[in-house]
This record gives sequence, structure tokens and C-alpha cells, in this order.
Amino acid sequence: MSNPVTFNHQLFSFFEMSPDFVCIAGKDGYFREVNPAVLKKFGYTIEELLSRPINSFIHPDDADHTSRERAGLLKGKTLHNLQNRYICKNGEIVWLEWTSIFLESNEIVFAIAKDITERKRIEAEAEEKYIEIKNLASHFKSHIEDDRKYFAYELHDELAQIAAAVKMNVFWIKENEQELSDANRKKINDVLGMTELLIQSIQRISFSIRPNMLDDLGLHDIVEWQCKEFTILNSIPCSFFGNFREEDLSKEMKIDFFRIIQEALSNVMNHAEAGSVSIRIDNMTDKIYLSIVDDGKGFDVNREMKPAGLLKMKQRSVSINGRLSIKSEPGKGTTVSVEVLK
Repeated sequence: MSNPVTFNHQLFSFFEMSPDFVCIAGKDGYFREVNPAVLKKFGYTIEELLSRPINSFIHPDDADHTSRERAGLLKGKTLHNLQNRYICKNGEIVWLEWTSIFLESNEIVFAIAKDITERKRIEAEAEEKYIEIKNLASHFKSHIEDDRKYFAYELHDELAQIAAAVKMNVFWIKENEQELSDANRKKINDVLGMTELLIQSIQRISFSIRPNMLDDLGLHDIVEWQCKEFTILNSIPCSFFGNFREEDLSKEMKIDFFRIIQEALSNVMNHAEAGSVSIRIDNMTDKIYLSIVDDGKGFDVNREMKPAGLLKMKQRSVSINGRLSIKSEPGKGTTVSVEVLK
């Protein structure tokens, strides 16, 4: 067997001026040779690098992952874009991205790495900024829900009670005034009917602003209730199937799922001309899945202007790390789905 270092001498000389890190390693897990860029970045002498196992330079959190990838490499699997961290002599940690190949006939690994430390720093900052913005959005959304809750209570407790008092007084007049003309009695009956409609409208608006049952009974019961109400008000059958436990979903997810369902049903009512609607929430192995399916007229998702409600649903989905999907064709109904990965 030829000497690995001799075998690769000419090839390695070609890379000596490369700013990338070029290494030759033995099957035993030791460096055999490295280019000047490696020595400059790591700060070790060539003797120090060649005398210690490569794993001793790897960050402890990446050692097991790197060992598994290296085992696959020695079985003939070429490594592409393997990312791990190395510890320099001065303690600095650098991120490297490797492409490696095992030359079985010579029992050596030929590897080239790029320094991606700056990229990782930018990615970490972007992730931190994303979390900050997401938390800020959640903060504002929580305040909006609290404001809705307050307004709903005021609407229900104040206006509904006033309307109920008006109804009681008008009813008293009807029952106790014997000399009312037929025309006046008809007016009173009209007022009673309108007052009852007013009370029902206040209750329905109050519920849509803040569904108290969501806090008291949970998402499953409130969606079932909403389906029944939708069916009664619109004469469009609406069914619900829930395959989840309440504890599977966070409070924020429950609120957003409820709001998405509200928007979807509003779109069905105003645009779809549907004969039926079905809603599902499933807790799968790797995700929580919500779908709202109608058999209405559908639309061309690539051409037609989407209702404003779809943008609201997308924003709700993004806020819980979900992905909104709209599938529709003219004459084939519409499916709105949200996937939230666990």
C-alpha cells in the first residue's frame, strides 16, 4: 500500500493557497496533513494537530453527531455540508462546513471545510430577532384578546341587560293596559319581537368578540357549538370532528384556531355558496392539523383575488408557527388547512 501522504502530496499542494481548510485524515481518526489555513485559524502547531485525535478538537456538543457521520463516511457515504464546531487553541469556537470523501484504497479521508462562523452568527441573530418579534406579536395579540374580552363583557352585561329591561317593561304594558287599541298592541308586539332580536344579536356579537366558553369548556365544545349555530343561522350543515386533547393545544393555539375557523366560516357564508362544511382538528404524530372543507363554488387560487379573511388566517397561522394552505378549484369547493409542527 502506498503512503497516503505521498499519494496526496501533489493534490494537497494544489490546495495550499486555498482560504478553505483542506485536510487529509487517516482511518484511525488522526490528521495526516493540513493546509496553512487550518494552522492559521486553529492556532495549533502542525505537531499538535497531528498528535491528537481529531475528536479532541471538536466541540463536545457536536462530537457524537460527528462520530456517527464519520462512521457512515468510512462505509462509503460521501459527506456533504456537515456542520460542526471546533475549538481553537485560544478557546475560540469556529463553525465549519465539511465536504469529505473516503479513499478506501489508501485508507484516508480527504476533506475540505469552509468557515461558516459569521453565517451562524447572523443566523443566530436572525433567530433571536424572530423570537423577539414573535413574542411581541403574541404580547399585542394577548392585549387585543383581553380588550375584546372586556368589550364583550360590557356589551353583554350592559346593553343586553338594558334591552332585557326594555322588553320586560313593554311586556308589562301589553299585559296590564286593557284599553290599548289593536294598532297599539300590534306596535307593542313588534317592539317585543325587535327587542328579542336585539338581545340575540348582542349575545351573538359578544360571543364572536370573546368566546367565554373557550375558557370554561375548551376548544372542542366551542367549535361544536359554533357549527350548530352556523347551521341554524345559514341553513348550511356544518359538522365537526376533533381528535385531540385540550392539553395538546396551548391557549394561544386554541384562540388562533377558533379565530381561523370563524374567518373560514364567514368566507363560506359570504362567498362559497356551499351546501355543507366540515371541520377537523387532529393531533398527529408530528403536527396539529386543522382543516375546514366546503363543497361550494370554489375559486382559482392563482388568479382570483383572495378575501381579506384569508390574510387574517395566514397571519394567525404564522403567529403559532403554523403553515396555512388554501386548495380550491372552480366548482370543486375549498379546503383551508393549518399545520402546526410539534
